[in-house]
Amino acid sequence: MSAPEHLVFITGRMAKARLEKVAATLPAERFTWSIADAGVKVAALMTEEIIRRRVTIPAGATRIVLPGRCRANPEALAAHFGLPVERGPDEIVDLPAYLGLAGRTVDLSRHDLRIFSEIVDASKMSPEQILAKGLDLARRGADVIDLGGLPDTDFPHLEECVRLLKGAGLKVSVDSFSLDELTRGAKAGADYLLSLNEETLDLAFETDAVPVLVPVRPDDLASLDRAIARMEKAGKPFMADPILEPIHFGFVDSITRYHETRRRWPGIEMMMGTGNLTELTEADSLGVTALLVGMCSELAIRNVLIVQVSNHTRRTVEEHDAARRVMHAAKADSALPKGYGRALLALHDKRPYVQTPDEIAAQAAEVRDPNYRVAVAEDGIHIYNRDVHKVGTDAMAFFPDLNVAEDGAHAFYLGGELTKAETAWRLGKRYVQDEALVWGAAADAEVEDTTAFKKAGHTKHSGSGAAANAAPEADAGVPETVGPGEAEDADRVSDAPEAPGARIVCGKLVPATET
Repeated sequence: MSAPEHLVFITGRMAKARLEKVAATLPAERFTWSIADAGVKVAALMTEEIIRRRVTIPAGATRIVLPGRCRANPEALAAHFGLPVERGPDEIVDLPAYLGLAGRTVDLSRHDLRIFSEIVDASKMSPEQILAKGLDLARRGADVIDLGGLPDTDFPHLEECVRLLKGAGLKVSVDSFSLDELTRGAKAGADYLLSLNEETLDLAFETDAVPVLVPVRPDDLASLDRAIARMEKAGKPFMADPILEPIHFGFVDSITRYHETRRRWPGIEMMMGTGNLTELTEADSLGVTALLVGMCSELAIRNVLIVQVSNHTRRTVEEHDAARRVMHAAKADSALPKGYGRALLALHDKRPYVQTPDEIAAQAAEVRDPNYRVAVAEDGIHIYNRDVHKVGTDAMAFFPDLNVAEDGAHAFYLGGELTKAETAWRLGKRYVQDEALVWGAAADAEVEDTTAFKKAGHTKHSGSGAAANAAPEADAGVPETVGPGEAEDADRVSDAPEAPGARIVCGKLVPATET
C-alpha cells in the first residue's frame, strides 16, 4: 500500500480554523496535511512575493494547494518550491470533492453526441449572414450547421450558402420538405440531408450525403423500418429519426417509438429532434434538455437536431453541449448524473451555503476595519464590518443601518451587492461578494485572469483611518506551518507591515496603488 500524499494548504488567518476543520475529515490513509498560514488576514490578498517570503514548506510535502481566489501564479511558485502547486476550489467546503473524495474524477472534456443546429429561416438570410450565424453556432458548440428551408419560399442561394459554410471548415446539413432543395444541397456538397422517407429514399442512392430517415407519418413506424432495411441492405450510411412530438400531441408515444426503434435496430445511428419539446414547452429549457439528452445517452442516440426560435431557448446550443458532456461522463462511470459540476444547475445550487451563521459571526468578530463584507447563509443575508453585523432577507431594508446616506458611490455598490445576495438567498444559489452569480449553461460565465488583481471600482471605504487603506501585511501575524491538532496553539503576535501589496475596496481586491 502506497504512503499517503502529504498536502500543504496555504491560507490566511481568517480561513485557517475552517480549513483545519475540513482537512481533519480527509481520510488519513490517502492524505496527510499541513496548513501553511502566511500570516496575512485574508487568503485572497496573498501574492507570489508574500508566499515566497513568508511560507515554509515542511519536509516530505508532495503537493501545494492554493486558495481558489489567491492571485498568485501556481507555475512560478512551483518553480520556487520545487513541488507541484495548484489552485484549489474557491470555497473550503468544496475541498473534499476537489481532492476526488466524491468517488470519481470528473472529466467533461469528452462526449459522443453530435449537435445539428438549425438556422430555421436560412432562405430569408443572405449568404454572409448565414456564414456569420453558422460560425457563431459552431463557436457555441454546434457540430453541424443545418440550413432550414421554408415551405413555399424559394432558396436560390442555397448552393452558395453550402459552399461558404464548407469553405469555412463547417459540416453542413440541408433540411427541407422539397426534394429539389435536398438534391441541390447534396450536389453543392452538403454532408447530411434531413429528411428522407421510404417514398423519397431514391435520392440517398444518388449522392454521398448521409440521409436522415423518418417515417412517412410519425405514427407509421413500419415505414421507417422499411427505409432502414433498404439502407442496411445497400450498406450505405444513414441515421433514423422516429420524430419527437410535443406534449399532448403524441410526446409519450414518440418516446416509445425511439425505444422500439433501438430495440429493433440495435446497431444503427439515430437522431432526436429535441426542438419539438424545448421550443414548444414554455418551461426553462435547461432541465428539459438534460432529460432529453439523458434519454439519448440511454438509447445510444448520438445525434440531436436543435433549434432556437423562442427567446426562452436562446442558450439551447450551450445547454445541449453541457448536457452531452455530463451524460457521457456519468454513463462512463456507470453513475447517476450527479456530482458532475454545476453546468446543468441554473436557478438553484446543490450546496448553496458555504458558511453557517455561526461561522460568519465568528469571522465578523475578527474584522477591524470599516469595509463591509456581505455573505449569505441559510438564515439570510449577512452584512458586517467592525461596527455592525446585520442579518436580514430584504436587501433594501439594510440601508438605514449602513451609514452610507452621504456616500452615493458606496451606497450604489452596496445596493447592487445586497440585491444580488437577496436573489441568491431566495433561489438557493451560491453568493460570493464581488463575483457574478453562476447560472450554469444558462449564461456565459465571467472569464478573468486568476493571477491578476481585480481593478478598483468607483466606490470608496466607509469611514477613515489606517485600517481602511492597509496593505495586506499591515496586521500580519507570524507565518507558520502546522499539522493536525496544532492550530489551537498558534502564536498570534503581530508583525509590522513589510511591503505594500493590495487592499480590499468594498470587497474588491485591488493593487494598493489604485484609488
